[in-house]
Amino acid sequence: MYEKERRLIEAFVGGRMSRRELFAGLGKLGVGAVAARYLLNDAVTSAMAADFDWMKHKGTHLKLLLNKHPYADAMIADIEAFKKLTGMDISYDIFPEDVYFDKVTAALSSKSSQYDCLMTGAYQTWQYGPAGWLVDLNEYINSDNTSSGWDKKDILPNLLASDSWSGKPGDALGGEGAKQWCLPWAFEQYCISYNKRIFDSLKLTPPQHMEDLIEAAVKITKSDNNAYGIGVRGSRSWATIHPGFLSGYVSYGASDFVMKDGHLKAAMNSPEAKKFTELWVKMIQEAGPKNWATYTWYQVGNDLGAGASGMIYDADILGFFQNNGDTKEKGNIGFHDFIANPEAKAPKSNVWIWSLAMSNFSKQKDAAWYFLQWATSKEHDLFGAIKGDMVDPARQSVWDNDDFKSRMGKNKGYLEQFEKTSPGAKIYFTPQPLFFNVTTDWAAALQRMVAKQVPVDEGLDQLADSINKQMEQAGL
Repeated sequence: MYEKERRLIEAFVGGRMSRRELFAGLGKLGVGAVAARYLLNDAVTSAMAADFDWMKHKGTHLKLLLNKHPYADAMIADIEAFKKLTGMDISYDIFPEDVYFDKVTAALSSKSSQYDCLMTGAYQTWQYGPAGWLVDLNEYINSDNTSSGWDKKDILPNLLASDSWSGKPGDALGGEGAKQWCLPWAFEQYCISYNKRIFDSLKLTPPQHMEDLIEAAVKITKSDNNAYGIGVRGSRSWATIHPGFLSGYVSYGASDFVMKDGHLKAAMNSPEAKKFTELWVKMIQEAGPKNWATYTWYQVGNDLGAGASGMIYDADILGFFQNNGDTKEKGNIGFHDFIANPEAKAPKSNVWIWSLAMSNFSKQKDAAWYFLQWATSKEHDLFGAIKGDMVDPARQSVWDNDDFKSRMGKNKGYLEQFEKTSPGAKIYFTPQPLFFNVTTDWAAALQRMVAKQVPVDEGLDQLADSINKQMEQAGL
């Protein structure tokens, strides 16, 4: 490398120059884009290796279990950097989400040593962790086997806490005695993603709270835009409860459980819960998709991208993929932070965190930890956020990066909704081992209410009574 190129690279690695400025400077020196990327990757790898023996496990082979997702795609695209940094080899099995978690459960419950690390959500670790299937990563984070550059404090604190739990039902996430069952990798929070074309044609502004949302959604449904008003999930699954529904629910001050006399009691029929659920059911009945009870994230996103819905209350990344993918409404989606309760002062959002965990049955845990700290590093998170679609990275340094902000700024309102929503974005569910049973029953109750098979008030009383019986039978 020539002296001028070396100085530019050093300025970038030292944080004195943005990626965009670096590439512009190298371009002026006659370095093409492809060559510039090679120089940059080499420099970042060298910088990471400067204060830590990344080659300690050279020659080791690791195997990963991955879900097919843009975040996994970003990691795979950068995996050669890990191999060069560590001298390790790595392979992976990757499965679509409809079968992925079954694959994880099968591998861990059989105590298979086939996989060293895996993708997971926090909810799944409420089963995997206490069962002894995952490693408590605190023992590695606080050891000499962790690079000083990994920087735990740079990880968004709400996410790190949401990925840790003591294992005692009802204990707060991230509280005293919490075990770090996995590490945040990248996540999604929940906002309104809306069709700017439809909103402009009807002279609508993004809704501020639930009453606004219903009013706007009904106007869209009754208009001649060939679109229904609002897309949300409705299938009989835990995944129907955790995005927009729970985010709006907690905005109204509702909880899934309360602790009484040392036992968890269902709170889905509290006055606050009933007030919000009545609005949610009304919204779907008056302005949701006709086949709402079949809707997963896939249908919700596709309808927005096809112009079949005017807006969705779901993952911000879901709107991003429609706005930047091969869709009819590409470039036409805006984003807006949403405070469901007009009496609340700021947005609250539940989160889904794609996280990385270590199997307790791995035969090479120390080497697996090297992979985990690389995959959750500032350097890889930045690569995924700029070169891939890892667009809700878990590290504050990436959100502060000028190149990332320039990229995301092309999506109207995306950065603004993130900044307003992220302080109140965390997992709002009460951690307990019957999570999937409870939330699946909750989704089924919503389906009955929307179908007018049972009034909201009565349906929630029945739900709470049923869940309390399940909790009692399980000794919770």
